[in-house]
Amino acid sequence: MSGKIYLLDERSQLRAMTESAYDSEKLLQRLLADYPDLLAGDQMNPESPRRWLLVAQEMSVPDGKGGSKRWSLDHLFLDQDAIPTLVEVKRSSDTRIRREVVGQMMDYAANAVAHWPLEDIVAKFKARCAAEGLDPEQELAALLDETQDADEYWAQVKKNLSEGRVRIVFLADAIPSELRSIVEFLNEQMDRSEVLAIEVKQFVGEGVTALVPRVLGQSERALQKKAAAAGPRTDIAEAEFLAHISANRPPGERRVFEQFIAWAREEGLEDSFTEGPKGFQFLPILRLGAQWLRPFNANAKGWVRLSMRSVKTYPPFDDPSKRDALHERIKGLPDLEITHAGMEGFPKIPAAGLTSESHMSDLLASLSWLVEELRKHA
Repeated sequence: MSGKIYLLDERSQLRAMTESAYDSEKLLQRLLADYPDLLAGDQMNPESPRRWLLVAQEMSVPDGKGGSKRWSLDHLFLDQDAIPTLVEVKRSSDTRIRREVVGQMMDYAANAVAHWPLEDIVAKFKARCAAEGLDPEQELAALLDETQDADEYWAQVKKNLSEGRVRIVFLADAIPSELRSIVEFLNEQMDRSEVLAIEVKQFVGEGVTALVPRVLGQSERALQKKAAAAGPRTDIAEAEFLAHISANRPPGERRVFEQFIAWAREEGLEDSFTEGPKGFQFLPILRLGAQWLRPFNANAKGWVRLSMRSVKTYPPFDDPSKRDALHERIKGLPDLEITHAGMEGFPKIPAAGLTSESHMSDLLASLSWLVEELRKHA
């Protein structure tokens, strides 16, 4: 290996870093587990960069329903759309990377789709968190966005598997041309699944190591097919949103959503009604000078959700004590089970518990305080 990259230091001096082989395949595997961003989710989808949740390393794959754990996958990740991402790591010096690894991964994917129970995936994820001293609830909350619920997310993982919607990734320090050609061909032919190769080159110099990932295998034709299959979010009218609630939710909940929409307008938030893969939603927009955010939303599946992962990046809610104060204001609402850890993500309030006028009034008063505090410190 003889490639170089150059760093411009604080004294405007150019420093060369030389491409260097990894000491072992295990090192590359460990780096990926520690730094999932090496999967380069921003290159896979620049408009909606992929974020990653590591389920497990050395994930066993059965060879039949209830069969033996015949194979071991290097890494299983999930992205924010609950798409299982199967990753096999090889060094370019391993001759199997040219063709043999492709058949191996097709075996893994076919049997994973057919025989991986969701319970095994959840158990592996929780076991990994326990071994690393992490809270699985917080780990998952860091991945989800304001429209997602943990139970619904795991259900979507199961659905994606049952429909064969997976991502297969070959990761190496260098991708040989033979493998790249196979990956490009497979990625164009497969509508539901995605097949990619990722190079992660290592450059070393003057006590510094740089890791440079590059995604390969995405042709423009393949990108268009995957985008069409994803089902984009589209704008809808308020009447369509409310009609969906009337048709699919218990009596009384429509009034909750009507009150929530009217209150948001009174507070000066902008309307946004959408339909997409996550259903029918009301996503009001709060303008804060040149910035904006969606501090809460309502989903026609029957809940109002706070977008604390976004809110906590704005003052004064970047202070944990302010988030605790909001938690104190809402924790008495019925059917609400939110821990302090849950206030870091996307806590949800069931609409069924807001059909009481007093409960709805308490929630809207709390949200008015939230909006007032955000505006005051903007």
